[in-house]
Amino acid sequence: MNYNKMIKQTLQAALAAGVLLTCSAAVGAQEASTTYRGAGRDPFTKYKPPVKRVKPVAQPIGAPSIEQRIAAYKTQKAIAMNAQQPAPKPTTALLLSEAQVTGIFRTPRGYAAMVEAKPIKLSYVIYPGEIFYDGMLVAIEEDRLVFRKETKWSDGRREMNVEMKALGATNAVKDTLTTANAPAANAPATPAAAPKAKEEGAPAQDKK
Repeated sequence: MNYNKMIKQTLQAALAAGVLLTCSAAVGAQEASTTYRGAGRDPFTKYKPPVKRVKPVAQPIGAPSIEQRIAAYKTQKAIAMNAQQPAPKPTTALLLSEAQVTGIFRTPRGYAAMVEAKPIKLSYVIYPGEIFYDGMLVAIEEDRLVFRKETKWSDGRREMNVEMKALGATNAVKDTLTTANAPAANAPATPAAAPKAKEEGAPAQDKK
């Protein structure tokens, strides 16, 4: 009697385990069917490689027009005058490429240079340390000017380079000093020599 009961209980437990396994398999299959997304590419369409992002190439930032720079200079000058501060120099509105060196001379402060602003046809006397729109005058030599030029790039970089500007025309001041100190070897004969020659020729005319 007990033996039959044990067999019955064993069959019931096995049946229950089989049902549990079947239910688990069904649930797993259902989850797999809902989570499957298939292939990322349609096999019937032409393959297109992914687009690669190209990093933009940095470019130098150009300067505003001369009219815009002059207008900005006038605004800065007015602000400085209202605040009773020194006004900026006119060269702050000029590019280094717009300045032509027309003279170099000595002053009590040292070497100075005369430059002409080509766009507006005005001349200025400048000294080392003079600020330009895209640089600064570092030194003045006998026949050239040395600048430190600044280039701004689109990626935020600032590049510094040395730029030389030779004297564009004959240095009149230097030539004048040279001529004043030149020896008088090529000077014309002294006025006293001419009368002497006349006196020597006078007696010959009397003899005739």
